[in-house]
Amino acid sequence: MTPEQLSAYLLTIVNDLIASKNGEGVTASLDDVALDRPRNRDHGDWASNVAMKFAKRLGVNPRDFATEIADALRQVEGVSDVDVAGPGFINIRLDAAAAGQIVKQIVEQGEAYGHNSALDGLRINMEFVSANPTGPLHLGHTRWAALGDSIARMLRASGADVTAEYYINDAGAQMDKFGNSVLAAAKGEPTPEGGYPGEYIAELARKVLVEKPDILDLPADEALAEVRERAYQLQIGEIKQSLENFRVHFDVWFSERTLHEVDPALGMSPIAASVDRLRAQGHVYDADDAVWVRTTDFTDDKDRVITRGNGIYTYFAADAAYYLSKQDRGFTEKIYLLGADHHGYVNRLKAIAGAAGEDPEVNIKVMIGQLVSLNGAKLSKRAGNIIELDDLLDWLGADALRYWLARYPADSPLSLDGEKLRSRSNDNPVFYVQYAHARTSAVARNAAAAGVDTSAFNPELLTHDTENELLGALLNYPRVVAHAAETREPHRIARYLEDLAGHYHRWYDACRVTPLGDEPVTPVHQTRLWLNNAVGVVIRNGLDLLGVEAPERM
Repeated sequence: MTPEQLSAYLLTIVNDLIASKNGEGVTASLDDVALDRPRNRDHGDWASNVAMKFAKRLGVNPRDFATEIADALRQVEGVSDVDVAGPGFINIRLDAAAAGQIVKQIVEQGEAYGHNSALDGLRINMEFVSANPTGPLHLGHTRWAALGDSIARMLRASGADVTAEYYINDAGAQMDKFGNSVLAAAKGEPTPEGGYPGEYIAELARKVLVEKPDILDLPADEALAEVRERAYQLQIGEIKQSLENFRVHFDVWFSERTLHEVDPALGMSPIAASVDRLRAQGHVYDADDAVWVRTTDFTDDKDRVITRGNGIYTYFAADAAYYLSKQDRGFTEKIYLLGADHHGYVNRLKAIAGAAGEDPEVNIKVMIGQLVSLNGAKLSKRAGNIIELDDLLDWLGADALRYWLARYPADSPLSLDGEKLRSRSNDNPVFYVQYAHARTSAVARNAAAAGVDTSAFNPELLTHDTENELLGALLNYPRVVAHAAETREPHRIARYLEDLAGHYHRWYDACRVTPLGDEPVTPVHQTRLWLNNAVGVVIRNGLDLLGVEAPERM
């Protein structure tokens, strides 16, 4: 019996009792009968405080109401015992057969186990990383790369339609500085003042010259434009490859330049059209030889200039046009994952949502990630003053880096120890979890060699204390996924997997899947193989949500 099935039974019982007490206008929902895992498993498999939620509204004693609910629950097939504790807590214990049924369900569902419908109907655009295409990705980009991709995976597993998007800042002064830096390197000249230093600039220059050997023979303006474009394409290609190596995939690479280019359908650029659209909403005004958006109507600390007196659009204008693009593409929620130095953008982006006619508390979510540091990491030889993502992957591997970045809340500063990430011991959580998966694979291989198969499944045989703990953890996985998706917190998945791995290792030490010596293969061995395989499925599924591989051998 799954928690969802038990909640459904409980909901029916509670609403029937409410009706019997003439609870006019009172109705319980599934949220009201949500089940919790008791901290002390001696209290049962599941607990509910639903009696205390409704007793006052019904004018009854909560403990008496809980007793009535418990009496009805005892009649439900698969429930072995129910008791009432304290002022009205209901503790529920399932019989072994009912609890064990989840094992077969997990194995049969495979990759689909844990998927849920908590976020069905949501169309979400999630923009993250979005580093300037003027240099390689570095340590500062890793946190949102790992967390953003994991959040997208969790949202999809919970029913949301998610587009992962990278906003390419390929317009503006920084691109001119970038182009001038590569051009100077191609000419063998020093880096221009305010330009980009580093060996990677020289590498880009060499590649540009290989692609177009006569590029320096062009007139100065043409040479700069050509070098800038070719170097930009090379650099963005490198960024894409680095992210793929980090197992981070983007569905859309959105170019800022498209906001400044004339759209034939509009007869103007999207950035110009955005000013007209916000004006039509009644939030744009002219003052001091500039065009303003009245963002203070939406909790911003000051109104924002969208067009300067000389007709130049501000960065705020690009932000507004980009938001409107997402609105036009039909996204009901826009998630922005920003770095620690972007707190000032929160109210600004919410104000754009409000000025665009949407609800800033519903249609947009801005998440701020704190800084990450890594002891033992070396500065890039190519860039000189940064720690490149590619170097981190060569040193630590994607699994360790992604897992450790995922296991902490994004809003807390994070300092990692590189050698601990590399260690192959139980003190390293990613090793601990991956080793549990590898052990499930080894157990399955050994079982096959010993003639243990899955032709028999008798869940009532799973009665050992460690099996009860393991079954409870497996039952809880879909709820953990749904909650992690709703809160946008991948660390909940990581901590769950560590807990599950602990339960599995203890079970492995206490219960045998293969018979000893000449002992015959019995249904208990076969049923335990089902349980072993179910654990493997859940660890594999959970690691996949974090973008981490599940090895079969270690």
